[in-house]
Amino acid sequence: MPLVTTAELVSDAAARGHGIAAFNVITLEHAEAIAEGAERAGVPAILQISENAVRFHGGRLTAVAAATAAVARAAAVPLALHLDHVESAELLRAAPAEGFSSVMFDASKLPYAENLKATAEAVRWGHDHGVWIEAELGAVGGKEGDGSQGDGGPEGGAGPALDAHAPGVRTDPAEAVLFVAETGVDALAVAVGSSHAMTRRTAALDHALIAALRGSVPVPLVLHGSSGVPDEEIRRAVAAGMVKINVGTALNTAYTEAVRTHLAGHPATVDPRKYLVPAREAMAGTVAGFLRVVSAAEA
Repeated sequence: MPLVTTAELVSDAAARGHGIAAFNVITLEHAEAIAEGAERAGVPAILQISENAVRFHGGRLTAVAAATAAVARAAAVPLALHLDHVESAELLRAAPAEGFSSVMFDASKLPYAENLKATAEAVRWGHDHGVWIEAELGAVGGKEGDGSQGDGGPEGGAGPALDAHAPGVRTDPAEAVLFVAETGVDALAVAVGSSHAMTRRTAALDHALIAALRGSVPVPLVLHGSSGVPDEEIRRAVAAGMVKINVGTALNTAYTEAVRTHLAGHPATVDPRKYLVPAREAMAGTVAGFLRVVSAAEA
């Protein structure tokens, strides 16, 4: 099936009152699992590659983008390609030629005025080249180098600088309205209580804030850090107006647990296919589960 655009999937989900899930790709197995999970659920999805993932691949986007696109085109459900958390102008400009219809341009670490200026420039370039642009306002936290590390699990302890519940880190609706108007962004990722890199699903979202943002911000809202959000919280968030739901760590958790389980039971294994098959299967099941939650808020 031909690739569809992120704009199409987000617009359709918003019109239906549903969400659209976007899953992060690191390896080929991630891409295959996302496509398989989407087919099982019978709904579309977005495959996204972050700047961190590009860095993992030696700073080379072409190979991982081509492989991900090939997997998406072979799927039986509509899939789109998205570049996630892009801070590099060079990577932004590489997006159209590599098959990406959308980019999340991330200047959220900058002071508000600088974030606005950099984002507006990215939007102007993106729209001139047919690229849909998502941005972030507020401090979702949990990403490497931002002063916090997820939920305090084995990957690191939550840092106080970007605690998802600290005063001042959540997105202000009035500021969000001005930001969208002055940048022209197509979607806005907002800080409402979730955090990147959570390995436990314990996040409590600020549903009153989500409703306030939905009532004032004229573009689709994006929830980052959804791996740490329980199903019912996601359902409520989508029902309140969240549209694009980003999931990354939950796939990595399923992948790694499956590999650990296989190797614990078969310590002599040297053929990676023996543990990558259950790892891919575990990720596909995780993808299907999230998609069923976000595609029907009333479920």
